[in-house]
This record gives sequence, structure tokens and C-alpha cells, in this order.
Amino acid sequence: MAIRFGTEEWVKAACVELNKSQAYKDAAKNWEGDMYFIIEPEGGLKETIIAYFDLWHGECRVASIFADESAKTPAYRFWAPLSVWRSILEKKLDSVQAMMTGKLNLKGDMAQIMKMPRAAVELVECTSRVDTEFPW
Repeated sequence: MAIRFGTEEWVKAACVELNKSQAYKDAAKNWEGDMYFIIEPEGGLKETIIAYFDLWHGECRVASIFADESAKTPAYRFWAPLSVWRSILEKKLDSVQAMMTGKLNLKGDMAQIMKMPRAAVELVECTSRVDTEFPW
């Protein structure tokens, strides 16, 4: 059954997929840093969605939706309109390429991210396994 993108249920399912993946564990074994994935309003989406992921050494420790960015102070903050996130999850747009072309914005240590492109690829691979409904 499809889970609506940007919901608490969706981020929890994404966290489960990350924790089930040996490929993600291997690729992100040296990763340290929590992050916000911010989905900006577009089309039928009228409010910003703030998804939080605490990723640490190949494990998703926490995933949640917050109403306000002041809830946490993550090491990384990614933001883009809904259509960009959808293209990434549907594997029509590479996440690293999206960052390099400015479609996906980043606040945080870009050099650290560029050291681990495979971790980014595996993160997308895992999250794209969630049976996702994009109602907008």
C-alpha cells in the first residue's frame, strides 16, 4: 500500500529501508551528520514539509517530520521544490547532479558529501523502495 510522501509514516518507512540495507551501511559507514530534507511548496502542495533524518555510521537513528525548522539544528539542510524531490525519488534526477546544478540546495559541508557520493546514491536507492504516493 502506497504511503503519502512527506508524512511521518513515509519518513519512518524510509528509515526502515535504510536500516535494512547492507549496501547503505557499507557506503555510509563513515558518515556522521543529521539532516533536514525540506520540500518546498509547489503545485498542490501548499505548505513546506520538513523531514528530519539522523544518519550515523550507516544507520538511521531517527526520522521524523517537524512543523518548524527550529526543532533541531542539523549538520545539513537540503531544500528543493516538490518536483525536484519527486524526480530524485523516481530516479529521473541524480541527487549529486541535482546539488551540483543548483536544483537541490545545500547548507552544510559540501566537501564531506562529495567524499561519499555512494552513500547519497544508496540513500536514494533505499528511500525509493518505499511505495510512495505523490498526491500533488
